[in-house]
Amino acid sequence: MSDVKFEIVEAIGVLSTASNGWKKELNRVSWNDSDPKMDIRSWSPDHTKMSKGITMTEQEINSLKNML
Repeated sequence: MSDVKFEIVEAIGVLSTASNGWKKELNRVSWNDSDPKMDIRSWSPDHTKMSKGITMTEQEINSLKNML
């Protein structure tokens, strides 16, 4: 299995911090050199490890915002 390439293009904010130092963050992330998307997931303090998360387009984020 090949490694997943990612780049945090814009750090938007931290939603919460766990006792182990991992932070649930909202970021714009480019996955495998694709266009950046909004991304919510937990990251290790040095951003080398991540949990499963959810990635959304700008349109999906706007729809979610309107629902909330």
